[in-house]
Amino acid sequence: MIETTLQFTREINASAHSIWRCWTEPELLKQWFAPKPVVTTEAVIEPHSGGCFNTTMVVPDMPKPMMGEGCVLAADPGKRFAFTNMMKGAFQPQDTSGEGQFPFTADITIKAHDTGCTYTVTVRHLNKAGADAHRDMGFFEGWGTAADQMAALAETLS
Repeated sequence: MIETTLQFTREINASAHSIWRCWTEPELLKQWFAPKPVVTTEAVIEPHSGGCFNTTMVVPDMPKPMMGEGCVLAADPGKRFAFTNMMKGAFQPQDTSGEGQFPFTADITIKAHDTGCTYTVTVRHLNKAGADAHRDMGFFEGWGTAADQMAALAETLS
């Protein structure tokens, strides 16, 4: 694995279509996207290349909501959803140099099989420092917990 990449894979007992819905339907995304007790209060998702991927999360003990603005890079229903925080919707560049921020792309792949699907998250960073910071702030725990929450929700969908 390249030193700028963080990745994990889960086997999920839900259809690839259900996972896709969890990533692309705002009301579903808000239910699982952040590890509890963090709450996602808003989501704007335009699941097509160049679409918006914006979220607002309320984090306990933080004075103001955490807002994320991004751009969808790839949207292949039931197979792949990729986005970046380096651009806003319509491929408009944005500054990610603020405190606690680091540029990344997230590439979600979903491979259907007889008992559900294989779900892989690959997050690529601009440099090793960004990958290290993301890992150290709890990438595997946070994104992993969110993936578990998503899997539980996806298993209830048809």
